[in-house]
Amino acid sequence: MPFPEPKEIRNARASVSRTAFEGASFFGLCAKIPALLAQIWRMAWRIDRRDVVVLFGCQLASGFAAAVVLAATAQAMVPLLGAGPVADRVGEAVPALVVVAVAAGVGRVAYGLASWAVARLKPRLLTAADLEMVEALMAVELVAFNQPRFSDEQDAAETGVVRCDRMLYDAQAFMAALIRLVAAFGVLTVLHPLMLPVLVLAVVPSGTGAVMEARIEHRTHYANAAGRNVKGMMRWHVTTSVLAPEVRGNRMRWYLAFWYRTLSDRLDARSVGAAGRQLRVNLVSAAGGGVCLTGAWGVLLWLTLTGRVSLAVSATAVVAVRTALANLTNVVHYCTSLFHSTLFLGDWKRFVDDARGLEARRGELQAPPAPGTIRADRVSYAYPGRPRPAVDEVTLTLRQGEVVAVVGENGSGKSTLVQLLTGLTVADKGSVTWDGVDLAGADPDTVWARTGLVPQNFAHWPLSVRENVTLGQPHTLDDGPVWRALEQVGMREAVEELPEGLDTLLARELWGGVDLSGGQWQRIACARALYRRPSVLVLDEPTSEMDARGEHQIFTELKKTAAERVTVVVTHRLDNTRIADRIVVLERGRIIEQGTFETLVRAGGLFQELYRLSQDR
Repeated sequence: MPFPEPKEIRNARASVSRTAFEGASFFGLCAKIPALLAQIWRMAWRIDRRDVVVLFGCQLASGFAAAVVLAATAQAMVPLLGAGPVADRVGEAVPALVVVAVAAGVGRVAYGLASWAVARLKPRLLTAADLEMVEALMAVELVAFNQPRFSDEQDAAETGVVRCDRMLYDAQAFMAALIRLVAAFGVLTVLHPLMLPVLVLAVVPSGTGAVMEARIEHRTHYANAAGRNVKGMMRWHVTTSVLAPEVRGNRMRWYLAFWYRTLSDRLDARSVGAAGRQLRVNLVSAAGGGVCLTGAWGVLLWLTLTGRVSLAVSATAVVAVRTALANLTNVVHYCTSLFHSTLFLGDWKRFVDDARGLEARRGELQAPPAPGTIRADRVSYAYPGRPRPAVDEVTLTLRQGEVVAVVGENGSGKSTLVQLLTGLTVADKGSVTWDGVDLAGADPDTVWARTGLVPQNFAHWPLSVRENVTLGQPHTLDDGPVWRALEQVGMREAVEELPEGLDTLLARELWGGVDLSGGQWQRIACARALYRRPSVLVLDEPTSEMDARGEHQIFTELKKTAAERVTVVVTHRLDNTRIADRIVVLERGRIIEQGTFETLVRAGGLFQELYRLSQDR
């Protein structure tokens, strides 16, 4: 039986972005040049003013040198093409030729210095754009990741970051070509004013074609955005060692390869189709440009044959025309590339600005350092596109010193509830308060400074053991608290056996690194939370991959230190709830039972049913 075709991935933003580009014309592009350059220079100016000054100064020097070269060439042509002995004519031309050589040398040095400044600015510009985006992403509310277009917008912004590197090079090349073009135009105008409009006309077809090619590329990029996102995610899934046993053990390799190949072919088909359209545009613009260029050379020939310009001036005009045409082509090319890059840069800026607007800025109230009571009052929260709330009209009070277990079937709202209790998510309705302080109006950093969280999906940070525990927030300069946290979760002996102890890199993929088992990683995550000495400790399935000894040690430690904090444990292992002072049972986002283990296990409700099923194995 053949494999089913992967579903076509649609990008909701493609039509919007394409419409924005459709208004771009050659003359509209020219009108945008000053604003584009100003934006680039402002970004570069914030990074290194000296390099910007060197770059701009060298561009001017290079253009001035180009003008001197052409003017001195014109002077040299007069004696060289005149009458008299060759030696005399060459002798008369030598001073002008020396000027040509010196000016050309100055131009090369200026170009080299400009390239040096660009080489210094490019990586820092790329880093600045990347950092802005990463910092904005780390600060957004969790709800942002649930918005359907957020991922596609992020993909477009990532492209904008990458284009920052190319954009600065394009800006430098554009400015260099423009300055040399102005110099060549000046010389041509002096030689004969008619040459200038003819040359300008010659470049219009090329400019129009370049803009149309960029439009096609931009449109194709957005048409492929959603598929490219899914392909990137799938690539990780099919190649990571984490999922390799599942891929092989379930004989999934053939279908996954088919899926990946099919999606890749779809993306390639759009790109290949776009290449054909670009070729047609290129051929038409090249034909138009060729006709106009033939006209330019015809005008020069007519001026020479009719005696309107001398042979010497005509020879100089040939050099100037070739220089002007080369720089005209570069101006159009780099200008179009600049415009294209800044479209992606606009995506980056828009995403960063939007992400900053989604940053967790809720208020200036300070969360209490050690809340005695956490209360959820008729709290509801719904995820976008879901038919019902994940948490629905929940009222719950947690007190310092007690361990509260939250249980329920999958999808009952357990993880969402703990996110609401710790201020990771703000309720759609109702309120969550810490000692009367509403988390919806509190500074979230003051809330999270008091929490220790072990989520279901925690990171295996590619850092040392020490950094995995402290995450850059050490209490002291010595490692005593780190070892105590590891001892609390039963990991001290295992860490002592590692090649470099606390300095061992926990990343097998990197040179010199090692990996841990799933249960050991869970212990590290628990050690990280305990090391923080939080006032509110939340563990979401903290022992799902641990052996019986590790699980017993974690829950014993929780009970031992419970008096210092509010402790919430989400678990499917109902035997572990014996340590809890209170058990909260959720079903479809609502609390349906509360009580001690001994009470609920005989109450005839959902807890008793789930517990009986857990024992019937």
